[in-house]
Parts: sequence; structure tokens; C-alpha cells
Amino acid sequence: MTTFIVAMSLYFGFVLNTPVVSEIIHLSENSQAGLFAYSAPLLLTCLFIVIFSVLALPYLFRPLFIVITLSSAIACFATSRYQIMFDSSMIENVFETHTSEALSFVSLSAIMYVLILGGVPSILIGLVKIDTSASIKSRMFKRLALVTVAVLGILAIAGAFYKDFASIGRNNSYIKKMIVPAHIFNSVKYAYKINFEPELPFRELGDDATLVPASNGKPTLMVLVVGETARSMNFHYNGYPRNTNPYTADKGVISFANVTSCGTSTAHSLPCMFSKLERTNYDRRQANSQSNALDIMHKAGVDISWLDNDGGDKDVAQKIGMKMVGSSSSDTFCDGMTCHDEVLLDGFDQRVAKMKGNKLIALHTIGSHGPTYWKRYPASMARFTPTCDRSDIENCTDEQIVNTYDNTIAYTDYFLSKIIDKLKTYEDKYNVVMMYLSDHGESLGENGIYLHGTPYMIAPEEQKHVPWIIWMGDGYANSRGIDRKALEQRAARGEFSHDNLFHTLIDSFGVKTAEMNKEKSLFSH
Repeated sequence: MTTFIVAMSLYFGFVLNTPVVSEIIHLSENSQAGLFAYSAPLLLTCLFIVIFSVLALPYLFRPLFIVITLSSAIACFATSRYQIMFDSSMIENVFETHTSEALSFVSLSAIMYVLILGGVPSILIGLVKIDTSASIKSRMFKRLALVTVAVLGILAIAGAFYKDFASIGRNNSYIKKMIVPAHIFNSVKYAYKINFEPELPFRELGDDATLVPASNGKPTLMVLVVGETARSMNFHYNGYPRNTNPYTADKGVISFANVTSCGTSTAHSLPCMFSKLERTNYDRRQANSQSNALDIMHKAGVDISWLDNDGGDKDVAQKIGMKMVGSSSSDTFCDGMTCHDEVLLDGFDQRVAKMKGNKLIALHTIGSHGPTYWKRYPASMARFTPTCDRSDIENCTDEQIVNTYDNTIAYTDYFLSKIIDKLKTYEDKYNVVMMYLSDHGESLGENGIYLHGTPYMIAPEEQKHVPWIIWMGDGYANSRGIDRKALEQRAARGEFSHDNLFHTLIDSFGVKTAEMNKEKSLFSH
């Protein structure tokens, strides 16, 4: 068994943790004691010897180590190819990912990578024969001796390079999140949190909420579009040289140029956006145990509908109800796995007709979700070529990736233009308004980082800088006393975040409640 433990520890220290070792080497390039970085795999090996000596239990070690090895190969692939770190937030995102989204990451290169680094070692683990002829006392002595040697190795390396490791670790705390198999620990932690932590008592907010009628007496009809993975810097409205907003260019939309997200993944950002809690003090467990913006508006009498074409509402609409779009619900927009966002407008008129009074229709889009960007828009709407029509985007050029992503932004713009045109047909009966806001951004290879979900503290601006667009009919603007030019100036110069959405949504319908801070609404001043 000691030979098995050493072999597994060497494999994890020198092979499956190459991404973290490479990062340490990179961070130490300017250090005078740069050689310490090359001791990292040896240090990891010694640490794994201690950990695996505890986990290598008779009769259980084979299935346990096969699971650890296979999942670690997947984690190693994701980290090395896309710089994904499996911290608590990412594990939450993984557990809440729907099937079609998960399958979008499957490619031939990914399968081969996992088979070679995970499948082959797993077969060897299954074939391992453990010598049980020695006495239990003898085996325990060997195990203890092995752990002692490993601990001495850790102390020796720490003694020689403690200052360097401490400096790297203190200034780059994300390093520990890259270590494989940290995802096992975070998965167990997440499972415990979901299944064993007691629910907090629900706290009702906004019981004082009242709806103040618009000055022209018309009810409000709003379409709230919750975007997915759209980054602000690829919107032409916000200074991007390409025209990725050709369809709404003449619609009179207002784009807020400087908006930051609450998180870098949907599982974190989506519930945070609608919560009164702000990014700096946000906790999902607490957010789910109190009324959000939609709940408060519903109490005031706003009829709300949530239609979803992404991975679900993340409990945002748990009190008002949610309808998922089926992947086969439309021959025109769906391929059996996913649907283009236009499917969300099917039956729009019937939906409006069934609702009463002031109405909010929330559309959760799949937007620009990668890595299968080319599946987010019809092939006929590919404005920028050549494109990357494959999920293993690391095998595409940067130009192809950006072209494909920009096509998703242009298609989103087309989708928004259709909503605006539809709302215009209701202006005689309603004060109409559309609001679009993405949950987080995306990395497209900048500094070797792809996709999203990087821990917020070290996440690049590409993942945190999101678009926020508002369109309103004249009736809505006039009835709410909104100076369009003043709002445009504020949108261009001000700094905003997801923290503003809670207050802006409530304010947009004229709802009065002590829970709303008027100064945090985009429509203040």
C-alpha cells in the first residue's frame, strides 16, 4: 500500500497539478530565489502522501481513488485550458448547471485528455494488488514511517523556502484554489451546505409597498431581459469599434457604460442582482431567506411573469413562478438541446393578455454563453467571420473566438430590437419600457483566460464589466418625469453596479416602500 500511496502522490504532485506549478513558476520569475518554485511539485507530493495515507483505507481505496483521479483529470483540463478555478462559487455553478450547458464543454480533445490523465490511471488503480500477507502492525508501521518522511520533507522545503512560499501565497491567495483535488473538498462543503445546514427563517420585506399610478393613468408594461455572459466592452454603444448594435441603433436606447457585476457566474450573480443585499455583503443563503425586488413589486400589485431559456432562475422567482423553455418547444428556434432566445417571444401577446394591471415580463436569456458561442444565433446572422464553430475553443484562433462571440452580441441586439418593436404596439394602452442587464461578462483569451467564473477578487474586467441598456416609450418617460437627456448624460458618466437593480426595478413602477433607496435608482435625479 505504501508504494501505491507514493505513486499516487507523485502523480498528483507532478502531473495533475501542472497548472498550479506553472503558475507558481510564473509568479516567481522576478524572484531572486526563483528556484524555490521548482520545489512546489515535491512539496505537493509530500502533502499528498500525508493526505492519501489517511484516505487509503482497505476495501475502499479503489473506488475512492478512481473517483478522485477521474474528477481531478477533468479539473486539471478545465484549469489548464480555461484557467477555471474550482472554488466554492464555481462548485455551486457546476452543481446548478443544466445538461445542455454541461454538454457544451464536451469535445474530442477534452475526452482524450480525461481518458489519458484520468481513465488510464483509473484502470491501473483497479488492477492494483495489495500485499496483505504482512501483519496489521507491520503495515501500520510502514504507513507511519512514510508519513514521517513526508512531514520531514515538508519541513525541509518550508525551512528552505518558507519566505518565498509565504510571499507568493499571501499576495496570490487564489493559488490554493487551483490545487487539484481542492474541488473534492469544496464539493463536500457544498453538499453539506445544501443538505444539512438548517434553513434561515424567511424575512418578509416590503410589506409597506404601494403602487403609485402613473400621471397619465396608464399601467406600465415592462420587459426585463436578463442577459447571459455579455460583456460591456463588446457593445458598440460603449466604445467598441465594431458595430455590434446595428439593430437597436435607431431605437433611442440608453446604454450605461460603466456597470460592474455582483459576481462572475450565474449561480452567484443572478440572485444577487435581485437581492437588497449588496455585493460586499451578499450571501445566497441569506438572500434566499428574504424578499427580493420581484417579491416586493408583486406585493405592491405588479403582475410578474418569468420565462427562462438559460439554467433556471436560481430561486429568484420562487414566489412568483417560473416557466422553462423546453429545448424542443420550437422547430424554428430549438435544436433539441438548446434554443435561440427568440423563442422567448413565442406567445408574447397571449402572455400579456392573461396578465393584469401593471405587468413585468422577465426573460432570462442564454445570450452569449460559451464555449459553444456559435449555437447562440442562427447561422444566417453571422455578421463577423471566420467563426469558431466548435466547443474546444482553445483550438480556434483569437480572431475566430472574438468573431463568434461578437455575433452573439449582435444577435442579442436583434432580439432586443424585436422586443422594442413589440412594445411599441402596446403604447396606446400602456407605458412601455424595456431593460436589459447581463449577469456577468466573459474572458475571450485575454491573458490566457477563457469563459467566466474566476474568483471575483482576481477576475479580469472582462468578466465583471457588464452592459445595462434601457429603452422607454415617450409615455413612460413623461409619466414618470424622466428627462431623457439627463439620463443619457448620467448613463455615459456615472458608475453603477448590480447593486442598483433592486432599487431601480422597484422605482421603475413607481412602487413606494421603505426598502427602496431612491438615490440608488438609475432614475434618481
